[in-house]
Amino acid sequence: MTSSPISHRTAVGIDLGGTKIAAGLVRDDGTVLARAGVPTPAREGAAAILDAVARLVGLVLPDGADAPGSSGSPDLLVGVGIGSAGVIDSGRGTVVSATDALTGWAGTDLAGGVAARLAASGSLAAPLPVLAENDVHAHALGEHWLGACAGTRTALVVAAGTGVGATLLLDGSPQHGARHVAGHLGHLPAAEAAGLACTCSRTGHLEAVGSGPALHALYLRLGGDPAHTTARAVCEVADVDTIARHAVVVAATALGRTVGGVANMLDPEVVVVSGGLAGAGALWWDTMSAALASELMPPLVGLPVVPAVLGGDAAVLGAARLALAAHDRTPGGATALPHDPEVGLDLVTAVPSAPSAPRRNS
Repeated sequence: MTSSPISHRTAVGIDLGGTKIAAGLVRDDGTVLARAGVPTPAREGAAAILDAVARLVGLVLPDGADAPGSSGSPDLLVGVGIGSAGVIDSGRGTVVSATDALTGWAGTDLAGGVAARLAASGSLAAPLPVLAENDVHAHALGEHWLGACAGTRTALVVAAGTGVGATLLLDGSPQHGARHVAGHLGHLPAAEAAGLACTCSRTGHLEAVGSGPALHALYLRLGGDPAHTTARAVCEVADVDTIARHAVVVAATALGRTVGGVANMLDPEVVVVSGGLAGAGALWWDTMSAALASELMPPLVGLPVVPAVLGGDAAVLGAARLALAAHDRTPGGATALPHDPEVGLDLVTAVPSAPSAPRRNS
């Protein structure tokens, strides 16, 4: 029987965070065809997390997704991309280091572990590449493909939420650094964080005052109402609660000043701000952007500072983008993806890809 011509390539994108794991089956035009999510088994160890990721991949794959023409599907599944918390060696697909938010995560063979589980499950007709990337970098890739910095050559993407991180994109490629830690904005010193403990065990870092949990902790230390249990709740009452207003201003100022200094060093075309705090209200945004602007050198005056636009889909889209772009660079792969230049990453496939074959009946 002759297979139908391939209409689209698809990839599974995974956003693996400290509290939840989200998955999406993404087409090469950016359409999310299916979604699934589960709470992260953060305290159950690396094996449990890898099991959860592999199960999610199976949940978003329709029958015949990896066999062009079978089940009436003309789409070709080309790989799995994972954006994960932690310092990720994207070339090897491994977790170099991580905080204790994910028990036993440091040292995990993320790409290899997921690939092995998918192969053992029998859910795929042929082995596929599995790639891994830092979650903030994956988020930035999504915004560059289809979001707030699409079409730019240089962009600084900042994530301010549970933690504080950043990505420098050059021609659409995240810069990883020699030891894979590039972008850890939250671990720059900040005057507003003097004496405060950071998640890395040191003191005085931006994340200790500029993250969502840090903003909330500051509010409580200042005598705020414990009934407001999250940073977003604190931001929502800042118009009527003077303690909340002070906490928001301190946290947003710290972030803005630090990002402004980084912008002086990197000279990006645009700064994109994402994460939970970016949508926490006008006071936070206006304070952050004013503090950022106050630090800029004269040639950078007027630097665009814009909110991310893809929301919770950004990291899933960016992770899928990894797999799609990797396929396009392999012999026999398609040409460049729509809307985006090549993504420069060190490609290591955890399981060698093979031509798709008709799915066997079980």
